[in-house]
Amino acid sequence: MPDLTVSILLSEAFSNMVLACLLEPLRVVRDSGQADVHWAILTGDNGPVTSSSGIRVEPDRAIRDIEKSDLVLVVGGDNFRAEAQRRDMLRRVTPLFRSGVVIGAASAPWLLASLGLLDGRRATVHWQMTEEFAETFLGVEVSNARFERDDRFWTCGSAATALDLVLLFIEERFGPAVAYDASAMFLHADTKAVSGAPLPHLNSRKSEAVERLVSHMAETLETPLKLADLAHVANMSERSLSRVFRRELGVSPGRYYQILRLARARDLAANTRLSIEEIALRCGFGSSSGLRKAFFRFYGVSVRSFRRLN
Repeated sequence: MPDLTVSILLSEAFSNMVLACLLEPLRVVRDSGQADVHWAILTGDNGPVTSSSGIRVEPDRAIRDIEKSDLVLVVGGDNFRAEAQRRDMLRRVTPLFRSGVVIGAASAPWLLASLGLLDGRRATVHWQMTEEFAETFLGVEVSNARFERDDRFWTCGSAATALDLVLLFIEERFGPAVAYDASAMFLHADTKAVSGAPLPHLNSRKSEAVERLVSHMAETLETPLKLADLAHVANMSERSLSRVFRRELGVSPGRYYQILRLARARDLAANTRLSIEEIALRCGFGSSSGLRKAFFRFYGVSVRSFRRLN
């Protein structure tokens, strides 16, 4: 199982929305058991900060205790201009950016630019501060794009594009199928997903045919269709169907179908008192032993280990 170490730097008066859009998809990946994701909340002063809506947050540890991060999420705050003048704080946070992909959203690119990390790079920031940002940091090539990726420094101007960026990171790190599932809690569709949440609906990146088939798969978990039947629903050949799924989700239709069924089994194991046998039937497995084997191969743990209700 792959590991991912995430550092989350919060500024005073940070945005709850930006934090949620950056962190919640990673939480979904962790909770699904598809990756071992660990994160630590950090602050520039190693003390508590309060969000723009008044929520107080304590850091998990001091910045000096962070050795290396695979991903650094920077959530700026309303006091970004004042922060950029604090040399003590800037010195304290600098080591945090020595490794990993760095995603800065909304006002966070201002902090990154103040540290010189964006010199000679393309970057974007919230549209309300674009002109001021360009005038302040002459060494940065300022863009009006929704987001920018320049080497390992990724920047964007809003919570919505922060979500786009973290889903893109998840896709590149763990594959498109995992990113597709992680998007489910944020994006609306008219059909229900495997756990009652909306199905992912990434119109800009997934074809209508794939979205329609994923919805159909979610509705038929108890009696999974054969590849030929799925191809008939999609009005394409089996070969074309397999090619489309591999191109857009990185896995075969059958594999993605099994991912949905196992995700449903995990949800039922964690949140209901159904027996393993009943869960197996509801998720299209011919026997409890078949479910146990498939579940362990995919998650690396037993179905019973997800039990929360006695």
